[in-house]
Amino acid sequence: MVRGITSCIKEFKRDTILTPIFVIGEVAFDVLIPMMTGKLLDEGVKAGSMTHIVRYGVLVVAMAMIALLLGALSGRFAARAATGLSRNLRREMYRTVQQFSFANIDKFSTGGIITRLTTDVTNVQMAFMMLIRVAVRCPVMLICAWTLTFTINPKLALIFLVVIPILAAGLLIIMTSAHPLFERVFKKYDWLNNVVQENLLGIRVVKSFVREEYEKDKFGKVSKEIYLDFSKAEKIVAFNMPLMQICVYACMLTVSWLGANLVVGGELTTGQLTSMFSYIMMILMSLMMLSMVLVMIIISRASAERIEELLSEESDLKNGPDPVMEVKDGSVVFENVSFSYAKDPEKECLKDVDLTIRAGETVGILGGTGTSKTTLVQLIPRLYDATEGRVLVGGVDVRDYDMEALREQVAMVLQKNVLFSGTIKENLRWGNKEATDEEMVRVCRLAQADPFIQEFPDKYDTYIEQGGSNVSGGQKQRLCIARALLKKPKILILDDSTSAVDTKTDALIRKAFREEIPETTKFIIAQRISSIEDADKILVMDGGRITAMGTHQELLESCEIYREIHESQTKGGEDNA
Repeated sequence: MVRGITSCIKEFKRDTILTPIFVIGEVAFDVLIPMMTGKLLDEGVKAGSMTHIVRYGVLVVAMAMIALLLGALSGRFAARAATGLSRNLRREMYRTVQQFSFANIDKFSTGGIITRLTTDVTNVQMAFMMLIRVAVRCPVMLICAWTLTFTINPKLALIFLVVIPILAAGLLIIMTSAHPLFERVFKKYDWLNNVVQENLLGIRVVKSFVREEYEKDKFGKVSKEIYLDFSKAEKIVAFNMPLMQICVYACMLTVSWLGANLVVGGELTTGQLTSMFSYIMMILMSLMMLSMVLVMIIISRASAERIEELLSEESDLKNGPDPVMEVKDGSVVFENVSFSYAKDPEKECLKDVDLTIRAGETVGILGGTGTSKTTLVQLIPRLYDATEGRVLVGGVDVRDYDMEALREQVAMVLQKNVLFSGTIKENLRWGNKEATDEEMVRVCRLAQADPFIQEFPDKYDTYIEQGGSNVSGGQKQRLCIARALLKKPKILILDDSTSAVDTKTDALIRKAFREEIPETTKFIIAQRISSIEDADKILVMDGGRITAMGTHQELLESCEIYREIHESQTKGGEDNA
C-alpha cells in the first residue's frame, strides 16, 4: 500500500536514518540523568559529600546539554525529511495527474485530487515526522527506563507488566473503531472541495440568480456531515486520554505505596525512590506519546491510502511498444466506431460511425444537445479511445501514435475555453513556446483578436486574470483560437468555439481559415448553420449517429432535420430584421 509513498522518501534517506540515530542518543542521556540524580542525593546530599555533589551535578548538567543538542539535531533532520516527503508526494501526484486521461480525472474528481494534494499530504507529513522521531523515542525510552527500574527494584518494575497490556488492548480497540470514520470523513472532504470549487467558478451565476442562500445551505449540509463524522471519530479517539490517565495514576499510587514501605524497611534508598518516580514518569509519558502517534497514524492511514490510490492509478491511454512519431497529413477516417464512457455496449453514446475526411477539408458538425458531437472529435487527438472500431489520422490508427506527437498536430479549442493567469503573450505561447511576436500578431489577426488586443493599454502584455475573468466571452474564444493556430496543426478542431462572437467576426474567422490555412483539416462544431454552411462536408448528428452528410445545398434538399434548423434560424433572423 505504501510503495508509492516510500519511493518519495529515497531523496531524504540520509535525514530519515540520522533522525532516529540522534533520537536514540538523546534518550540514552535522558534515561541516565535520573540515575545520576539518585546518586547525587544518596552519595552527595544525604552523605554530606560536596565532592560527590559537584561530580554528579556536573555530570547531570553535561548529560542534559548533550541530550538537548541531540534533540535539536533530531528535530532538524526530522523536519527536513518530513517536509521533503510532502514536497515529493505533491510533485509525484501532480505529475501523475498530468498523465491522466479524461476518464481518470473523471474517476477522482477535481475536488478529490485537491484534497489529496493538500489535506492528505499534510496528514502523512505529520505522521511521518512522528514516526521517525516520537515513535522511535517512546519505545526506546520505555525499554531503557523499564530496564533501569529493574536495576533499582525488580518488584516495583513488575507493576508495568500489568499496565502495558491493558493500554495496548485499549489503543487497539480505539484504532479499529476510528479508522473507518476517518476514511469516510476524507471522502466527504472531496465533496466539500467540489462544492466550494463549483461555487467559486460560478460565483457570477450564483449572484445573478440570487442563489447565495441556497449555496450556503448546500455548503452547510456538507460541512455538518463532516462535523458529525469527525466528532464521532474524535469521541472515540478521546478515550485514549482517560485510559492513559488511569494507567498513570494507578502506577504512581502503587509505586508510592510500595516504595514508601520499602524505604521504611530499608530495602530502598530515598535517591532510588526518586529515580524510580522519574522513570515512572518517563515510561508513562512514553506510553502517552506513543498513543498520540497511534492516533495520528489512524488519521493518516486513510490519507495514505488515498494518496497511494492516486499514485498507483495508471492512465487508460498509453503509447504502444513502437509508437509512430510523425503525422503524415490531416486526413481522418472513422471505421465502424462506437464509444461508451462506461465501457458498456449497452450505454454507447457513439454508434457505428463511418467517416472519411481528406486532408485540408472543412467539416461542419451540427446536432442537438447530447448528440455526441464533442465525443466524436475527442477521439481524434485520442482524449478517449474508441470502444469499438478504430480512428485513423494520416492513415495510421491513433493508438499507434506517440500521444504527444499526435496531439502536437491536433489543435483543439474546447467548449469551455480556458485562459490561465498571465499575460496574453504567455497564454498564446501555450501553442508554441518559441513563437515570435510577429507570429503571435499574425495568428491573432487570423482569429480576429488583434483589434481588441490593440485597444488594451499594455496590448499583448496585458495581464489575464485567473480563468480570463477580465475579458469577455467572445474575446476569450478568439484568444483560444489564436493559441490553437500558433501550433500550426494539421488538424484544427473548434468545438462550438465561435458561439460568443457576432456573425460578422465569425465570417471573417472562417474566411481567414480558408485563405491562410487551406491544408489544415478543420472540424467546426456549431449551433449556427451560418458558421458551417460553406464547409466541404456537414455532418448532422442525432442519437450518437451520423444521420446525414453532405454540403449545405445537398442537406437542404435531403435532410429534414437540417432543413428545419435552417428555416428556424433564417426565420428568426428575418423576424429580428
